[in-house]
Order: sequence, then structure tokens, then C-alpha cells
Amino acid sequence: MTISRRDFLAQTALASVALTAKAHGVTKDDHGPAESKATVPASASRHTIICSANGFAYLERGYERLRSGADTLDAALAVVSGPEDDPNDDSVGLGGLPNEEGVVELDSSLMHGPSRRAGSVGALHDVRNASAVARAVMEHTGHVMLAGEGATRFALKMGFTKENLLTEHSRKIWMLWKEYNSERDWWGPGISNPGWKPPAEHEISENLPQSVQRLYALAANLGIDPGRRMDAIHKVLRPPTGTINCSVLNEKGEMSGVTTTSGLAWKLAGRLGDSPIIGAGCYCDQDVGAAGATGSGEENIRAAGAHTIVENMRHGMSPEEAGMEALKRIARNFNNDMARLKYVGMKYYILRKDGAYAGVSLWSRSANWPWEAHPESPAQFAVHDGTARKENCKYLYDGAATDWPPFPKYPAAAAGGIK
Repeated sequence: MTISRRDFLAQTALASVALTAKAHGVTKDDHGPAESKATVPASASRHTIICSANGFAYLERGYERLRSGADTLDAALAVVSGPEDDPNDDSVGLGGLPNEEGVVELDSSLMHGPSRRAGSVGALHDVRNASAVARAVMEHTGHVMLAGEGATRFALKMGFTKENLLTEHSRKIWMLWKEYNSERDWWGPGISNPGWKPPAEHEISENLPQSVQRLYALAANLGIDPGRRMDAIHKVLRPPTGTINCSVLNEKGEMSGVTTTSGLAWKLAGRLGDSPIIGAGCYCDQDVGAAGATGSGEENIRAAGAHTIVENMRHGMSPEEAGMEALKRIARNFNNDMARLKYVGMKYYILRKDGAYAGVSLWSRSANWPWEAHPESPAQFAVHDGTARKENCKYLYDGAATDWPPFPKYPAAAAGGIK
């Protein structure tokens, strides 16, 4: 029996996706936050996974793949495919929050240390596992990056399933944003523009609670479930930039790294952040280590953050030193102007070939709702080197970033009376 080249590639790609999807049961570890130790093992490398905190629930299945002898890239994909497949995770893959036109556009890049290869996709739509498509680009083309319509057509030719990634819930949140806040969008000069001026501060006045109630009423009219309305309002007022990065090291010293995202909510169509950019959102050098990022994509592109960190380690810096120096480059790009930097958020996740690791953040805390009992929580990352846990990031500045574009901050009273 003969088989065409196209059929062979399609079958190979489907087998690759199946390996990624064949995840072991998710096991959540009870270990709470701990201070980052940037551990340097005294002995040779051991199995180690480091990722952004939103990958914590999937660390165990990635680590189990390492224990069973799987390739480091397989293990990394097992971690990041968890949020990609979860329709309730609206920052990655299926159910991701869309661009301003209502289209979910996905970005991903990855690097395989042992073969020193890379793959990337940008503005991919209608296919949920952008990371697996990036792997297919690496394995089945002579290119490194495909974007937009070409990336989607490639994925479908390779046998990936076409589906509408905009779930009913994420569609309703987008409609809520369009109804209430569409004039506060991503058009106009950004904070790097020389002529940019800080926006006028939003005052907390007596009418703000009514504004929240108006949003709540709009959410009710759109049919958003009562238990999810406040979360939807949060995402309208504070557009999330959810991304997951994961770097993996095995006992043989082999490494891989992956970053995947649905990008910035309500972005302009076709916008690419740092996640699909090799050297910005993800970088892995088998001789040195790996690094990845989540946060303000435009600023990380300008700093070539992941590559900068790996090169810093090549020149003798520890993972923590390398990451902090990259954060300082971002600050330098704004001449350390805190009026601008307060709108920038950035976290780096760093793993050296000997197993030393670190998580660093521009800011010490991640902001949540201002009316919550604990409105700000420590910036964290997740690690598994035999035990899955979260650790606090080292940071450059004490405090939390401010939203951009700027949105009103509502007092505790705003939540009162809304059921």
C-alpha cells in the first residue's frame, strides 16, 4: 500500500496531538506558596518543570511523562495543553477571550533543546492547541513561524480539528465589553510613545457603584450566569493578558520550552505579542537553559526578554540575576519613569541546565478586585522537581501594576447589594 506525503504528514501530526492529549489524571498538590529559592542542585540535573502559576494543576501529569521517559517537549506540551483544552480558562485556547472583532486568535512558540529546533504560530484561529500546531510547524515544514490565515490553513491540512473557539460564555463577555466599554480600546498611542501623557486619575465618586450595577444589569440581560457575572465584569474592566509558559529539564540534561496564549483580551485583530516570538516569549538553549515570559507582550518584545535572560546565564549570571537584569532593561526602556512603568506587568520563568531556577516579576504583587478581602496577592510561579508547589517571585518593585488602558477602580461599596 502506498501513502501520499500529505497523508503521511497528517497522520504524523495527529499522532503528535494524541501524545499531547494522552494526559495522566491531574493531581493537585496541597503545598502552598513558598519563597523562591532559585535552587541550585548540588548534584547532576534532575527532572524539573517550571511554569507560570496557571499551569500548577497540570504539573503532575507533565512530571509523570518525564518519569516514564518521555521527551522534554512532550512533557511541556502535557502541561500547557491543560489550559488550552479547558473551556473555562479564558486566557488560553478554547474559550479564550477574543480580539475586538470577536475572534479568538492564538499565539504560541516552542523550542526543542536536544535538536535545537523551533516552531511558532501567530494569530491562529479555529484550532485550540496552538502549541501543538507550533510543534507541527517545527517538525513538518522548513519554516519556524506561520501566522494568520496561513497558520490556520496549515493546521487544518495537518489534520487538526476546526472548531469555534469562542464559547458561549466568552462570547457573552465580549458582548458585555462591546456594550459597555468599547470606546476604551487599544487604538491610540501607547505608553512608549514620546508624546504620551498619563491619563487623568479616576476618582471614586458616589455614582461609581451605579456604574457597576449598570454592568451587572447588562450582564444579566446578556444571559451571563449569576455566579459568573462579577468575573465577567472584572474581565471587561481589566482585560486579562493570560499566558502559560513552561520549561522542562530531564535527568539527562535535555531541555525544552513552550509558551502559548490567546493574547490580550479585546486586542486589535492581528496583534501579536511576545508569546509567538522566539527570543521574547520563549527561548531555550540546550547548552545553557530556558526562559519564558507572561505579561506586557509589547515591552517584552522590545527587551527580547527570554533570549536576554539565557544569554545572561551564559555569561555567568544566576537565573535570578539574569531575570532581574532583564526586568531592569524594561525599566531602562522607559528611563525608569514610574508614571509609565506602573502600567507594565512582566514575569519571567527561568530554568538553567543544572536545575537552578527562578521566577522574577517586575512587581511584587498581582492585583485582584479592590473590594476583595486580600486585594493583592504575591506574584508567583509553579515548579515541580519531585514535589509540585508554588513559590513567590523575586521582584524589582514593591506593589502591583495598574491597568492599561486605565479603567475605573471601584470601592468596596460597589459590590454591596449586588447578588
